[in-house]
Amino acid sequence: MQHPRNRFLFVAALAALACSIAAAAPEEALPKGDLILDKFVEATGGKSAYEKIHNEKWTGTFELVGKGVKGAVTAYRSEPNKSVTVIELEGIGSVQDGTDGETAWTLSAMQGPRIKQGDERAVTMREAALRGAVDWRKMYKNAETTGVENVNDQTCYKVVLTPNEGKPETRFFDKKTNLLVKLTMQMASPMGEIPTETLLTDYKEQNGLTAPRKVRQKALGQEFLISIDQVEYNIDVPKDKFDLPAEIKALVKK
Repeated sequence: MQHPRNRFLFVAALAALACSIAAAAPEEALPKGDLILDKFVEATGGKSAYEKIHNEKWTGTFELVGKGVKGAVTAYRSEPNKSVTVIELEGIGSVQDGTDGETAWTLSAMQGPRIKQGDERAVTMREAALRGAVDWRKMYKNAETTGVENVNDQTCYKVVLTPNEGKPETRFFDKKTNLLVKLTMQMASPMGEIPTETLLTDYKEQNGLTAPRKVRQKALGQEFLISIDQVEYNIDVPKDKFDLPAEIKALVKK
């Protein structure tokens, strides 16, 4: 009978051999960042589908998770980079945010009107770009795949994008579906830079485009959830929809 100590040494030798083999095995070659971003475009409908869209409107609900604060949200975007989002919070009032393509602004019942500048404006302008997924090369100077990480049991490529203006942001793309499932960045604000984490789930297809219907964001110890109920494309948008609110116009004139 083999002595227990010898059996242990034999097992240890096998473990050491296994570690050596694993160390010698070549690591998975990471695809280039631009390839992953282009695959995301294909996974969500393809360039031709994006080019057919000239504007969009979506409606849904906003919730400050665990705080009992809820409301309705309506958002519009129009080519090339105009947007306006209105959240009506129960018992609090409205929170508005948008850009007419030049001035980026925010207006709330709690904090009043404010014009965004610098990195904060740059983020708003990128988010307002209707075909930002296709035209990302116009807004970012570099996209580098830095590794593989798990996001809610999904194995994802981690891609760091460096914008032409502002701080880098990190996107996580599901290896199987090529869909964007997570975004992290340092969000510029009057209070300084705020680390934010955004999770995107419940992707659905409409008019040839696939987009998330749930957006969950964490920042400053708070968690926000936006649930999108309806999405419409190429609708008749009022000509003045993206005009600056009177309070913002007054700030511009100062």
